[in-house]
Amino acid sequence: MQDEIAGRDGIRCRTRQVEALCNLIGVNEGYVGHPALFVYGHTATGKTLVVKHILQKNNKVVASAYVNCIECYNQRILYDLILSQLLDQVSEGHEIDDGPSMKCDNTNDFVRHLNHIIREYHLQKTCIVFDKADRLRDMEGHVLPAILRLHEFTNSNTCVILISEIVWEKYWQGTGFFEPYKIHFPEYKKDELLQILSLDCPGAYPAEFYGSYVNLLLSVFYMACRDLSELRHMARINFKKYCQPITDGEATITDSRKLWRNIEPHLKKALQTVYLRHVSSSQWENSNDETSPAPDSTASAMKASSHRAMELPFYPKFLLVSAYLASYNPSKTDRKFFSKAHTKIKKKARTSQKKEILNQMLGPKMFPLDRLMAIFYSIVEDKVSPSANIFSQISTLVCLRMLAKVGSDDVLDTPKYKCLVSFDFIRSVARCVSIVALLFITTNNSIRFDLKFDMFSRSVGFDIVRYLYDYT
Repeated sequence: MQDEIAGRDGIRCRTRQVEALCNLIGVNEGYVGHPALFVYGHTATGKTLVVKHILQKNNKVVASAYVNCIECYNQRILYDLILSQLLDQVSEGHEIDDGPSMKCDNTNDFVRHLNHIIREYHLQKTCIVFDKADRLRDMEGHVLPAILRLHEFTNSNTCVILISEIVWEKYWQGTGFFEPYKIHFPEYKKDELLQILSLDCPGAYPAEFYGSYVNLLLSVFYMACRDLSELRHMARINFKKYCQPITDGEATITDSRKLWRNIEPHLKKALQTVYLRHVSSSQWENSNDETSPAPDSTASAMKASSHRAMELPFYPKFLLVSAYLASYNPSKTDRKFFSKAHTKIKKKARTSQKKEILNQMLGPKMFPLDRLMAIFYSIVEDKVSPSANIFSQISTLVCLRMLAKVGSDDVLDTPKYKCLVSFDFIRSVARCVSIVALLFITTNNSIRFDLKFDMFSRSVGFDIVRYLYDYT
């Protein structure tokens, strides 16, 4: 059974995991399955695929239900979905007589209805799969421990499978947990990725030709990305460009050197946007088309699309700009830029002729929360009162990894943050809210920005140089 599942259904390089799951679920008659399994590993490692294929192949032996916990934001929806799937599966060849309603509002009702289904339809083995199981931690504290002990509550051969991308230690919330058996799905190795991606070979080309293309693709992307889904996407959108010399009659299938010289710059360009998906597949293919009439406009459209990729609400844009200014500007310049009645800052005589480094090249510096809010209230035009909504937006920016919380977790200390976005990104955000970010960025006299700033000031109508700290 294990060889059949791992071979004929196209599940490659997961023989050990298939064998372990089949034995622990107890797909063979007379075997008792393990009460709880924890399947974990990085994304796109075949966890859900393997589990679903095993249960589909053995649906006559094991009654199963599969739920994605992202779709179930409360326990009632979660329990109703499980019961409805089990009823649909056992209803084949049986006349359904539910008796009382199968709606359940709590875990006690769910256990009672599940026990009724198992006893009524004489289910020998039952398996319930919870994909994205880390969402169960956000529900009531008793839900996850109760799910892990369903075999005890129903006194039946019931197996619970949790599929997750995080380790089991992140699930501990207190006592009462039943320790599941852990099965790890490691990342695919290079030869395994080559074997799996070669299965996507188009029918018009030989398998050896597509295999050599995948090998070239992995030589560029493997060190930066091992996500099977992302590599498959990159292989699909760049294959047309790889075959272009063949369709134009400039090369043959065996001319690997000329094909590599043609595709190499495009693969390196695609390496810069891996995981991001700034543009759609059709836009990417059009941008790689040499016959495109306006490559500059296409590139500018892609750049504009990348800036629009992250849509933020109104006030978080001001918070993000404020965080960038707080990270890259010295605190002593806040009075100059943001105070209405500031005094002119006198610059100290420089005794050293050593070149100073631009602040942006030193990286972001941490800043306290009160400084962030002070800059925010200075640059926002409307009168905004401090509220929980404003402070919750800061947590949202941290979750989006645009800001990073640094320092200790002591509740008595003032929270400190760093801004993680680039200047190009912050400039596009600032333009959305009509802020010229360059007006508030400090520079050094040792680097000449006269021409660059003069050109930019003409486009926006500001004399930018007089706003720079080192030119005052």
